Amino acid sequence: MLTVISWLIVGLLAGALARLLMPGEQSSSWIGAICLGIVGAVVGGFLWGLIGGKGVSQVLSDPWSLGSFLIAVVGAILFSFVWGALTRKR
Repeated sequence: MLTVISWLIVGLLAGALARLLMPGEQSSSWIGAICLGIVGAVVGGFLWGLIGGKGVSQVLSDPWSLGSFLIAVVGAILFSFVWGALTRKR
C-alpha cells in the first residue's frame, strides 16, 4: 500500500516536471499529471531496460531513488511528446 501511495506522489512530481519542461500548452488536471508520471515511469523503465539498465522492475520497486525519478520524468516527456503527436488535430 505504501508503494502505491509513493508512486502517486512521485508520479505527480514527475508528471508536473515533465509538463513544465514540455513546450506548448498542456491542458490536463493534476490527476492527468499523476497518470503522465506513472506512465512515464513505465515507459522510461522499459526504455532503460532496452539500453542495458535493470528495467521496469527496478524503477517501480524504488520510487524514491533519484534514478527512478529521472527515468520517470524522461519517460513522461517522451510519452507526452508521442501522445501529443498522435492526438494533434491536423
